[in-house]
Amino acid sequence: MRTQVSLDAVTPLVNGYHENPFEVLGPHQVTDEGRQGLAVRALLPGSQQVWLVDEAHGHRRPMRRIHPSGLYEAICPVEDGNGQTIAHGQYHFQLTDSHGIERTMKDPYAFDPLLTDYDLHLLGEGNHWDSYKRLGAQIREINGVQGINFAVWAPNAEGVSVVGDFNEWSAKSHPMRKHVPGGVWELFIPEMKVGTLYKFAVKQRGGRVVEKCDPYGFAAEVPPRTANIVTDLESYQWQDDSWLATRKNHNALDAPMSIYEVHLGSWQRDPEDPERWLSYREIAPRLVEYCQRMGYTHLELLPVSEHPFTGSWGYQPVGMFAATSRFGSPLDLMYLIDQCHQAGIGVIIDWVPAHFPKDDHGLRQFDGTALYEHEDPRKGEHPDWGTMIYNYGRNEVKNFLISNALFWLDKYHIDGLRVDAVASMLYLDYSREGGDWIPNMFGGRENLEAIDFLKKFNEECHLQYPGTLTIAEESTAWTGVSRPTYLGGLGFSLKWNMGWMNDTLRYIHHEPIHRKYHHDELTFSLIYAFTENFILPFSHDEVVHGKGSMLDQMPGDLWQRFANLRCLYGYMWSHPGKKLTFMGGEFGQWNEWNYNTSLQWDLLQWESHQGLQNYVAHLNNIYKNEAALHEVDFDGAGFEWIDCHDHEASTLAFMRKAKDPQDFVIVCSNFTPVPRHGYKLGVPEACWYEEISNSDSAYFGGGNVGNDGGILAGPHESHGRPASIEITLPPLGTVIFKPKRG
Repeated sequence: MRTQVSLDAVTPLVNGYHENPFEVLGPHQVTDEGRQGLAVRALLPGSQQVWLVDEAHGHRRPMRRIHPSGLYEAICPVEDGNGQTIAHGQYHFQLTDSHGIERTMKDPYAFDPLLTDYDLHLLGEGNHWDSYKRLGAQIREINGVQGINFAVWAPNAEGVSVVGDFNEWSAKSHPMRKHVPGGVWELFIPEMKVGTLYKFAVKQRGGRVVEKCDPYGFAAEVPPRTANIVTDLESYQWQDDSWLATRKNHNALDAPMSIYEVHLGSWQRDPEDPERWLSYREIAPRLVEYCQRMGYTHLELLPVSEHPFTGSWGYQPVGMFAATSRFGSPLDLMYLIDQCHQAGIGVIIDWVPAHFPKDDHGLRQFDGTALYEHEDPRKGEHPDWGTMIYNYGRNEVKNFLISNALFWLDKYHIDGLRVDAVASMLYLDYSREGGDWIPNMFGGRENLEAIDFLKKFNEECHLQYPGTLTIAEESTAWTGVSRPTYLGGLGFSLKWNMGWMNDTLRYIHHEPIHRKYHHDELTFSLIYAFTENFILPFSHDEVVHGKGSMLDQMPGDLWQRFANLRCLYGYMWSHPGKKLTFMGGEFGQWNEWNYNTSLQWDLLQWESHQGLQNYVAHLNNIYKNEAALHEVDFDGAGFEWIDCHDHEASTLAFMRKAKDPQDFVIVCSNFTPVPRHGYKLGVPEACWYEEISNSDSAYFGGGNVGNDGGILAGPHESHGRPASIEITLPPLGTVIFKPKRG
């Protein structure tokens, strides 16, 4: 029988722009002059000789080269239906390559696609929330044959092939089939193993072929290498059932939340080789023990998604579904998270849906067009960061991002997502001059598509994974960021209080003698403290770009710097709102944070640094143990000023109250180096007030100026209250008192 393949079909196939190579390759029923046969065709560039082996009958038939590109064909007569076994993929090729090496392989074009019409419908509609189980590189078994199913969205590409170390990176060896009209390309490659390196060779309009990383790839090589790695995420055996069962209690808005923000590449390095990153598994026991000892409730990791430039700290991700391989495999990261959970520590990751870098192997111009980004740079490029902005109005892009968020909550058991740069998403004119942005359909500056995306993201996260947190880094006065979407809010659980951070740091930078002129910078935060569910952040952004470390930012001599920082932390831990501090600030690192080196752990040989570290651990523990300091963070019922007007003395005094108003503490901070003896404060009742915290304790590196453990309140009215205490307020100190009745 003669071949029935036309040159018109072969040309696009061998030149890489055939939308459905299955029309030519694989098994096909053919008829010639009344005779029926089964034509099996294979495109095997670089091969010298190929045989078709019928696994059911043991037949070995030579295949004929019908095109010099390496297109082979064997036409098997069909007698009594015996050929039907071959039609169902029960055959393989035996070939000899140009080096004379023999090998066997199953035919990728003998297997049906994984994606259904319903999958494609949901993807096009933008509602395929578990698309990470269908796209990318999925482990699959068909008719007893194991392999990897590849699928990628590239609707405007002329052709897409899977390339990798398994086919010598040949774009001609494994062309994919395009699903029309959805634009998803798919191919099952039988017998491919976990650990295989791969990319997608995308032929863009005009003929340019670009090797692109898999947008849904689960792992990648260590940068600067860029290939994805076929990965099995299901093989890790989680041991955190107990944590997951009670997670909603740990993440509740009335629960204590002290977050330790960490960059894994610079928290600690190998002392024997300071240039080497510690792996996820090496970090796990050290970081878990440290968080436990320090009393942190949650760990927040700077972005762990794969990113090409280490100096971006992870904030310019290329592989949104790939845990960065700098510190090990995806299973190694799972181990770290699992160990945190078993120790009662929640894990939050920074998530970056605001932008992506321009690297050629990434999402930019993925299929030769502005697929994930906007075509117009006035909407599609960030002027500050030199990155691309997602097109939130495109269903497939919205699907990609929300599916990614759910992926981390699902596969990695993440407890919360801190969403980076929300303000840049909300405003079309963010960091742009007048003529450099395009108004929305109503003529306004709000990015309506991004707003809809954020609302849907929050709804799906909270619906599908109750008890998890979504946290917004949002620096403007946008209302309702942490309010439910059904009330018109964006739907986040919590919002970083950037206003409090900026005002408080501006105040503390002043020399104490000048602070009385800036008292409002401290008190202003309580005007809006209960308009959102706030986190008080002293994050990595406060200790980079020439700002210096937290300790270095404090004014005064050595004693004053440490006292200032302790006083500031005492005020922060007692102020309404959850807490977040960046690594190194808890023990007084002197150097500004450098992502390329370890923290200055050697400083802990000095008592001053040990004392500061002891104080932060003390604050975390008293914060967790005292309901008044965490139960009512987001309602005015949990806070009451005693005296916010004493700007001359630069002091603040207030009450924090638990849900039971009889459970309260008294907080007073002195932001000058002058001790205040006989400092009178009105209190609700006459009883003994135990001094449960004093930042000037010698154990914390202070001068031990205080109240000998407590003080008795007398029935003398003050500050509009029936009783009062006269305390010694230490210099640059924060003290906390709790009533002790009976």
